[in-house]
Amino acid sequence: MTMTTLPAMRTTDATVTGGKFTLEAADIAVVVLYFVFVLGVGTWSSFRANRGTVGGYFLAGRTMTWWPIGASLMSSNVGSGLFIGLAGSGAAGGIAVGGFEWNASWVLVALGWIFVPVYIAAGVVTMPEYLRKRFGGQRIRIYMSVLSLILYILTKISTDIFSGALFIRVSLGWDLYLSTVVLIAVTAVYTIAGGLTAVIYTDALQTVIIVIGAFVLMFIAFDKVGWYEGLVEQYEKAVPNITVPNTTCHLPRTDAFHMFRDPVTGDLPWPGLIFGLTVLATWAWCTDQVIVQRSLSAKNMSHAKGGSVLGGYLKILPMFFIVWPGMISRALFPDEVGCVDPKECEQICDASVGCSNIAYPKLVVELMPAGMRGLMIAVLMAALMSSLTSIFNSSSTLFTMDIWQRMRPHASERELMVVGRVFILVMTVLSILWIPIIQSANSGQLFDYVQSITSYLAPPITALFIMAIFWKRVNEQGAFWGLMVGLAVGVVRMVMEFVYGTPSCGQEDTRPALLKDVHYLYFALILLGVSALVITVISLCTPPIEDKHLVRLTWWTRHSKEPRVELYDPWAKAHEGTQDESGSRDPSESPSQEEPPATSPCWKKAAMWLCGLSGQAEVKLSVEEKQALEKKLTNIEEEPLWRNVCNINALILLTVNVFLWGFFA
Repeated sequence: MTMTTLPAMRTTDATVTGGKFTLEAADIAVVVLYFVFVLGVGTWSSFRANRGTVGGYFLAGRTMTWWPIGASLMSSNVGSGLFIGLAGSGAAGGIAVGGFEWNASWVLVALGWIFVPVYIAAGVVTMPEYLRKRFGGQRIRIYMSVLSLILYILTKISTDIFSGALFIRVSLGWDLYLSTVVLIAVTAVYTIAGGLTAVIYTDALQTVIIVIGAFVLMFIAFDKVGWYEGLVEQYEKAVPNITVPNTTCHLPRTDAFHMFRDPVTGDLPWPGLIFGLTVLATWAWCTDQVIVQRSLSAKNMSHAKGGSVLGGYLKILPMFFIVWPGMISRALFPDEVGCVDPKECEQICDASVGCSNIAYPKLVVELMPAGMRGLMIAVLMAALMSSLTSIFNSSSTLFTMDIWQRMRPHASERELMVVGRVFILVMTVLSILWIPIIQSANSGQLFDYVQSITSYLAPPITALFIMAIFWKRVNEQGAFWGLMVGLAVGVVRMVMEFVYGTPSCGQEDTRPALLKDVHYLYFALILLGVSALVITVISLCTPPIEDKHLVRLTWWTRHSKEPRVELYDPWAKAHEGTQDESGSRDPSESPSQEEPPATSPCWKKAAMWLCGLSGQAEVKLSVEEKQALEKKLTNIEEEPLWRNVCNINALILLTVNVFLWGFFA
């Protein structure tokens, strides 16, 4: 990717030297102070947390209250990828893309009221673990873990890093790789040192700053364009000077200010936006480790619900502070953001298919005053870090609990903690190596790239979770083959998509009808139906799971007090055996193995601290204490007062949401 300067750059206070932005002293001071502050908060919270146990490092010790959970639900989803992708899609096609955010409010309520009670009652830490308890066997759990890790690399990590790097490139003019490596290094240090508590506290802080910064920019941008009326007027005229003859791609869409678009010819058809999108959103918000891990760390059920409601309110905002500013950016800079001529686009942003991705960074660089610009850059980098941190943390949970423990059933708690940290480093290296691939991918459509890959791989998982929770008759064979058939169908479509690509402006569309005429949101619905059908047919043709195995694992049995008979699982049995053995063997071990001697060198102490091994001997719980702790962790009872408060708030949230959909439909 060669460095090209953006033509006709107007700057407010930044000085331009040799085609690169050099930030003013105020901006640099703000960036440095901000990062020192964030690392401070991360370190402080990691001293407070119990990082030395698996439950502490991965689930923040089940002590979180509703407001950090809600803020963290929002910010682990609002990375720099969302800022760049959502504003870019808004610039290219108008407000309909905001539906992706508004849809989340409904699914978040489903998370708090339907999914989390079942997960907590089941006593699980990861989603594949729930599937193992629900269906028995290992193949579903391992398939889910591997697929999740692949989806993280394809859709989350790589796009976040790419968009963060694009942001730095537009705003600072640094070399893409240098900025990426520095960014990831800082992120990895604070994830490795702090675990989930550090992530949740810094997330809460960053959400506040992101929202304030983005709102300030929104007001400056609206002021520049003449508020809403001015935006409507100028957006319709936002045509670049250089166009492709005999085409209409350079004209803004006539339905840009409508949420609901034609079901056949629309770029986001309305049935797809309501139903197809719900399939993807249910996967992302209710069955995806990154998000669910937040809610599972709640103190109690009411806090988990309160977090969901707060998250749902916060998800209403991106339409106003990301999508509209993206449209304003096109209205103010039609030549750069709205370019259509492949050669011209290549020059502006190194992508021949279009430059809508630069809409948000362009706005920040052009309109923000000095100091504020530094804060915005710091916050967007921090958003990138927080979303990477969430993913690194969740993927190390998946890897250690679901894959490593299978390979090494006798692994000690200490070994699991170290392996989790080492795996984060491996993911980091993989992500950096993936950047060139994403640069050459369909970079004109970052948001589309993420959503379409999700719609080819996620619907079978959505179908499985919904059916597992609501229908006791679903069994392991049905679940496994439903996932396999769904995967096969989805991968075929995904490979076709990459082979044929999207035609540029003025090129003839020679793709087969399956690609050209079946929108990816419709495809998600078809895939959900196919998977559900296979799950149903095979489950009905094979023996059911006995009721004694399903206690507290479905919606209908979540309050049951009967003891659950776990489904037979040779691997788990071996694992439990070793736990018992190690428990009986422990006292006889020499203390030097369990804790470093007082004279261990400083570097060793530091390394032990980084890995959460403070050298304190583990507290051994008696059988009664273990049972009492488990009862507390799997309790889903609520106080009537707080239950009603949560219910009323959820109703208000959904009412506001429906009003907004109707108003902009």
